Amino acid sequence: VQLQASGGGLVRAGGSLSLSCAASGRTFSGMSVGWFRQAQGKEREFVAGINWSAGSTYYADSVKGRFTIFRDNAKITGYLQMNSLKPEDTAVYFCAASPIPRIPTTPRRYDYWGQGTQVTVSS
Repeated sequence: VQLQASGGGLVRAGGSLSLSCAASGRTFSGMSVGWFRQAQGKEREFVAGINWSAGSTYYADSVKGRFTIFRDNAKITGYLQMNSLKPEDTAVYFCAASPIPRIPTTPRRYDYWGQGTQVTVSS
């Protein structure tokens, strides 16, 4: 599976951005797709995940109520809609796919990774 992430950019606090993660090589059926982020000098952290087949989702507390993860089966693309962005959301965002359908929150449970996309939120 190859993953292509896109959609990052620069936005002011309170603004919105939408990230996408497109797959090639196979579908995500039976897998989980997650978004992680890594701020400069910090460890990579889980942001949100979706059980691709069931559509169930899980969010980190820090983004709950502001971010929404969803998928388009036909396009084999996952999305992360980010609203009410804060400066502390600034990071490189990565999408990843795991063979574990019950959404893992640790990076080592994910076998496939897209390249990162920078999200910068100015105050």
